[in-house]
Amino acid sequence: MKETVVSANSFDARSTLQVGDESYEIFKLDKVEGSARLPYSLKVLLENLLRTEDGANITADHIRALGGWDSQAQPSQEIQFTPARVIMQDFTGVPCVVDLATMREAVKELGGDPAKVNPLSPAELVIDHSVIADKFGTHEAFAQNVELEYGRNKERYQFLRWGQTAFDDFKVVPPGTGIVHQVNIEHLARTVMVRNGQAYPDTLVGTDSHTTMVNGLGVLGWGVGGIEAEAAMLGQPVSMLIPRVVGFKLTGELNPGTTATDLVLTITEMLRKHGVVGKFVEFYGEGVAATSLANRATIGNMSPEFGSTAAIFPIDGETLKYLRLTGRSEQQVALVEAYAKEQGLWLDPAAEPDFSEKLELDLSTVVPSIAGPKRPQDRIVLANAAQQFALDVRNYVEDDDEAGKESFPASDAPASTNGVPSRPTTVVAADGSTYEIDHGAVTVAAITSCTNTSNPYVMVAAALVAKKAVEKGLTRKPWVKTTLAPGSKVVTDYFDKAGLTPYLDKMGFNLVGYGCTTCIGNSGPLDEEISKAINEHDLAVTSVLSGNRNFEGRINPDVKMNYLASPPLVVAYAIAGSMKVDVTTEAIGTDTDGNPVFLKDIWPTEAEVNDVVANAIGEDMFNKSYQDVFAGDAQWQSLPIPTGNTFEWDPQSTYVRKPPYFEGMRMETTPVTDITGARVLAKLGDSVTTDHISPAGAIKADTPAGKYLTEHGVARRDFNSYGSRRGNHEVMIRGTFANIRLRNQIAPGTEGGFTRDFTVEGAPVSFIYDASQNYQAAGTPLVILAGKEYGSGSSRDWAAKGTALLGVKAVVAESYERIHRSNLIGMGVLPLQFPEGATAASLGLTGEETFSITGVTELNDGTTPRTVKVTTDTGVEFDAVVRIDTPGEADYYRNGGIMQYVLRNLIRN
Repeated sequence: MKETVVSANSFDARSTLQVGDESYEIFKLDKVEGSARLPYSLKVLLENLLRTEDGANITADHIRALGGWDSQAQPSQEIQFTPARVIMQDFTGVPCVVDLATMREAVKELGGDPAKVNPLSPAELVIDHSVIADKFGTHEAFAQNVELEYGRNKERYQFLRWGQTAFDDFKVVPPGTGIVHQVNIEHLARTVMVRNGQAYPDTLVGTDSHTTMVNGLGVLGWGVGGIEAEAAMLGQPVSMLIPRVVGFKLTGELNPGTTATDLVLTITEMLRKHGVVGKFVEFYGEGVAATSLANRATIGNMSPEFGSTAAIFPIDGETLKYLRLTGRSEQQVALVEAYAKEQGLWLDPAAEPDFSEKLELDLSTVVPSIAGPKRPQDRIVLANAAQQFALDVRNYVEDDDEAGKESFPASDAPASTNGVPSRPTTVVAADGSTYEIDHGAVTVAAITSCTNTSNPYVMVAAALVAKKAVEKGLTRKPWVKTTLAPGSKVVTDYFDKAGLTPYLDKMGFNLVGYGCTTCIGNSGPLDEEISKAINEHDLAVTSVLSGNRNFEGRINPDVKMNYLASPPLVVAYAIAGSMKVDVTTEAIGTDTDGNPVFLKDIWPTEAEVNDVVANAIGEDMFNKSYQDVFAGDAQWQSLPIPTGNTFEWDPQSTYVRKPPYFEGMRMETTPVTDITGARVLAKLGDSVTTDHISPAGAIKADTPAGKYLTEHGVARRDFNSYGSRRGNHEVMIRGTFANIRLRNQIAPGTEGGFTRDFTVEGAPVSFIYDASQNYQAAGTPLVILAGKEYGSGSSRDWAAKGTALLGVKAVVAESYERIHRSNLIGMGVLPLQFPEGATAASLGLTGEETFSITGVTELNDGTTPRTVKVTTDTGVEFDAVVRIDTPGEADYYRNGGIMQYVLRNLIRN
């Protein structure tokens, strides 16, 4: 158990709260001048400082600074935030536990006690990212996919089971239970935490950027990289600047026919245009009270797509209603209500807290929408979707009518139809039947991910669309891969109770797993004949998914254009089969009598949806699903595991290997040095996401990672995904910067993980990994040049870990997203920014230069330089802004990374 921090209590804030027969120690916010006018989110941070005030890292001055927060000032005051708990999913959690296991060995080698390396805050890991939708469209799909999942991931799961026994305060939710964020809001989140007699706001950091889903429940938390999460688990506070807070006022109510997805895509578009990177977003106003908890969670989930750190709703009666529904005890619900009202954390719909900036949305103005074809903020009004597709598809196809290849003849149709590029291609299915696909064919229709699947209103709407469609004799098109991957077992329970499961099955939306599947690239392969037709004819086919991410190359390697949509629209597009169809005005199918069927004919009314939700969902479902959530099924419990404080590494394992982060490490830090004679590994454009950088999705045989696995005796069918092999750094560094849609400007005309290798005469194009090995062998440091929003997207720690292990010492970008910039520092990589208004292009940089970066050594004096001098052998010179933003980040960089910093402190203490 974590010892209670004894607060210095400079403000005499310690008090007692009585709730029923229980009394709790609390720290009163009203003891701090100015606290009443603060936004909800900053009140939570203020309580955190009051409770953890130690007179050193957290002082009375920090508390006064937060109480006296100037809403209009630019962030400058650093504070230390101590999250109450840490939550992880398995892709990011496995390397977390690998690193903790490695740290135990490093502590032992440096003369310390390995048992000290132990979570000091509750840490929970939900295995949800490993299931792949290989099988679909059958009643056996779920069981078959689970069997495949265990077969592929046995080593990883054994390792996590060992971690559950070896580390205190670390719990694992086994596979097949649900998505981390849905399990979090339905069961793990406390809203008000109780620990060692204290009651305080539930706060957290998570190793998935969509940790913010829990913001809908009034819980302040956000996504961090695995390395930051490890530090939090080991008692390190999160160093941060008091942020600007954007107040987002909601008024009115949603119109019938609009969904939470339409709302969240509208909010995403608004906040991206406004600019909220690095800021908190907080919802307030009369419209909040009219927003269901399910819709609040859907909005909170999309915070990374806005770019904000958090997107939070205050506590109110709707929060309590949801806590009761999901099986929280009456004492817990009573505590949440009493604590929120005592501390001024209860929603007042008429209040206008002090905000840095304000936006407003009348919910009645929201209209049905989708987003795509490659970014979640690119909202398209549904009525304009077919027209917009006709414009966007031109960016993905050649303007010719190249003759078809053997087996899949293209028709004699022209290269465009009504101005829309067209390449009709005949496919012969496995059963001998034939059909025709073209640009815009919907080849993946997936009800997936946590954005929507926690929301029973949109899930029930999807099932009702399926029911009405089946009753009219409609079905999905034969080229559409249809999958249903709910966020928890509760979803299938209420589908069963409402009698809706048979209709989803009939439509092809059979259960494929309880996990993230399609949204993270685990869509599984398309049917072989479809995949072959797409690739031989370079067809720009599409996916439609109810997820939150639709970045290039993410969903499926065969699919170029990806659209986010509500679950009922996913079903509709599976029936229509093409993005060329205007589903608002054109028939999406034909009934059994040959009559056209329009979307309005099968769209459920609000009353129909509400009736099912009211009658099919109850507290008993949540109690049943979560009564023994950490135990797992027989398959999980039968996994053999090693014992002991340190892990027994298997030298033959291709899943879990001891990483090299602490090799040669000493207790004394090595002074930081300037960077000289560096080469550019990649020169990249704008909006390069962590999906472009971090290994994700399938592993191809002809890539460095595929060759590594082949050399280690792994058959192609057993390659699994990069995500599942995150515990093996050898695989991961070979897949870093290897996304199939990455465009490295040093190697024009290529797409994927390629660069030019200047250690070889003529600087030929080579794999990025191979070039990196040559550079490191030659002792040549590497840099990355990039444009705006570098590192946007998920909180992928391997985007930083892989960058560091490839030998990159610095990144120079026009701007960064918060998490990746922080993670680079955590891995000892220096984040720099071009001067205001300058770009690689405006400075004439080609990426062929040799770089030197001087002035970095000023960090050795305990200060952080505002700028450093960057020069090249071609005469370019500029002052780059140092993006080490806090003293805490500077300490991490001086130590060579956050893990080294924590390790040294553990041993010293």
